[in-house]
Amino acid sequence: MELILKKDIPELGFKNDIINVKNGYGRNYLIPNKFAIIANDSNKKILRENLKQTTHKIEKIKNDATKLSNRIGDLILDIPVKVGKEKKIFGNVTKNQISNLLEEKKFSIDKKNISINGKIGEIGEYSVNLILHKDITHQIKINLVEEKGYENKTTKKETKKKTKESKKKDKKK
Repeated sequence: MELILKKDIPELGFKNDIINVKNGYGRNYLIPNKFAIIANDSNKKILRENLKQTTHKIEKIKNDATKLSNRIGDLILDIPVKVGKEKKIFGNVTKNQISNLLEEKKFSIDKKNISINGKIGEIGEYSVNLILHKDITHQIKINLVEEKGYENKTTKKETKKKTKESKKKDKKK
């Protein structure tokens, strides 16, 4: 029996494949569960038309993703972060932050389509992948910079200690 699959079925085939199965398996399992339809002439014609339209849509989406990748180019995003001792950052840089910064630059990319490579823990430059299409990823750089006007409490205490120590040394001289 010749059938057209409507869903992916492991070890049998993928959606829109034309397969041959035993009559009982097709009539008693695949067709009643809406996993497949009979592959007659009219259903084959509909399948060909659907595949042609789907191919055209997929090609357009892929071209749009390529154009977006070219527009983004070698983008470097500067992200201001709060830092402590030894230039380690407080908290994390999130996909949501990156998505919002891209939105400000007029690039609409969902946070689900952003992949941060590795752990971000210090000030510096890191790579981030943007998944624009299942076949197209684009790599950008994010540059973590120290937030201006922010001074860590421990840094303030250390500064006070150093000034007290230097005053004591000055008095001894």
